[in-house]
Amino acid sequence: MASDMAKLLSETEFRNREYMITHLSYDREMEFYQSIKMGNVEEAKRLFKPLESEGLGKLSEDPLRNIKYHLIITVAFITRYCIEGGLPMEEAYNLSDIYIQRIDLCGSQKEVDEIHREVVGTYAERMNKLHKKRVLSRPVVVCIDYIYDNLHSKVTLDDLADITGLSAPYLSKLFHKETGTTIKQYILGKKVEAAENLLKFSDYPCSDISQYLGFGTESHFICVFKSFTKITPGEYRERFYRTRWGDRHGSRAADPSDI
Repeated sequence: MASDMAKLLSETEFRNREYMITHLSYDREMEFYQSIKMGNVEEAKRLFKPLESEGLGKLSEDPLRNIKYHLIITVAFITRYCIEGGLPMEEAYNLSDIYIQRIDLCGSQKEVDEIHREVVGTYAERMNKLHKKRVLSRPVVVCIDYIYDNLHSKVTLDDLADITGLSAPYLSKLFHKETGTTIKQYILGKKVEAAENLLKFSDYPCSDISQYLGFGTESHFICVFKSFTKITPGEYRERFYRTRWGDRHGSRAADPSDI
């Protein structure tokens, strides 16, 4: 059996090279799933690609069945990423069951494409609402959205006061009261979360990640990262780089200084 599989793998690799068949970039694929997990609806829409335009492997000789299989795999990945992001397990799996049953009944590629868009939109919207589920006032929600959109730059209390029209002291107290953390720690925490994803799913060196996320120096980035995770960025990458979701979870069946 092992020799048969080796032969099949060799033949598949040869055929794919011969016909220049490539698979979707791993990093771009993970970026897409992360955008859904984080509830970033607009980013998920930007990264969305119809299945027929992707670098997909051949899972069936029948074109419709092939695209159905790929969408089912996509639903499975999205479901698990959203559970990891905090979506209740039963809700996530029930959605998955509903969509896979609908995919199974599809009679055309157009129907599959429509469900594909719906899946992405539904999960991303649910994750977006989940992140804002706690009863937050409009100024705090505005702050959270602004911080999320500007993780690559330095965000200050004065910036947030300006966009909310509130005084800095009042906004600071309001934010702490509703979120349980200071604005500064919230910003740093979100930058660390973004760094974790980049360390897991990209090859960018720590120096580039530090610069991208608006840290003054790489040493400051390392200090902040370690204060949140208890390990250095290098140790984190060594432990988690490209670790698949299923390797970390069972399947269903089977104060730092200012930036």
